[in-house]
Amino acid sequence: MDSNLAVIYLAILVGILLFTFINVVPQIFKNRKIERNFSRLRNKLSKEKGTTQEYYELASIYSEKKVYSQAVTLFQKALKAAEEEGEENIAVIYNGLGFAYFAQEQYDLAIRQYKEALKTKPDYVTALNNLAHAYERKNLNAQALQAYEEALKYDPKNSTAKRRAESLRRLVTV
Repeated sequence: MDSNLAVIYLAILVGILLFTFINVVPQIFKNRKIERNFSRLRNKLSKEKGTTQEYYELASIYSEKKVYSQAVTLFQKALKAAEEEGEENIAVIYNGLGFAYFAQEQYDLAIRQYKEALKTKPDYVTALNNLAHAYERKNLNAQALQAYEEALKYDPKNSTAKRRAESLRRLVTV
């Protein structure tokens, strides 16, 4: 009886360790990779001018770290570099900049950036969702509903847009 109990405890312990190993170790490697990229990009860009991609990557890392003021500066540098390089795919940069402003509760600036993203890529569903969310935060429900419905035109399976549009329809029609 005691040996069966010991085997059960050991099996539970091995299961917990295996679960931890499977879930935690990949996260550690991912974080180490992000930190290496962060360090490399920060060092390089402090010494010399970077490319659009490098500024965008570093800005994205700062956004993930919730250092939004630094991210804004780097997204702006990415836009300037994109202009100099003749880069045409800048919608993601505008969207990232909008997100950084949104996170700082600067909704008007965020809306402006999302609209810029949509000027360069009208079917950019992520920017449409973000624009709608910013409108919601400003209590501009009719504009938010319109943006969600536009997102649904391009991506009918967009669960966020479906859910939020349905909720906003009730608010707008009341």
